[in-house]
Amino acid sequence: MKQYFVYILASKRNGTLYVGVTNNLNKRVWQHKSGLVDGFTKKYSVGMLVYYERFGSIDSAIVREKRLKKWNRKWKLELIEKFNPEWRDLFEERDR
Repeated sequence: MKQYFVYILASKRNGTLYVGVTNNLNKRVWQHKSGLVDGFTKKYSVGMLVYYERFGSIDSAIVREKRLKKWNRKWKLELIEKFNPEWRDLFEERDR
């Protein structure tokens, strides 16, 4: 069964945030961390995985990503704080 992920990257605690969607979280975050993804995350050094959700369908994941992108910054920070209060880099902790 295919899995899809909505994720939030940060430059640091309470720093610049990026919301994305992928079917391979480990690979995608590694690409961001390695500077292989041109654009926003590379420009602002956003590569710390601070939040993610799993989905069984790409459609559900895309709907959630679009909703999160419309959220104001305060709501996103509250979501991260609830899920990951220490702002650990979850990429380093995930089973790969």
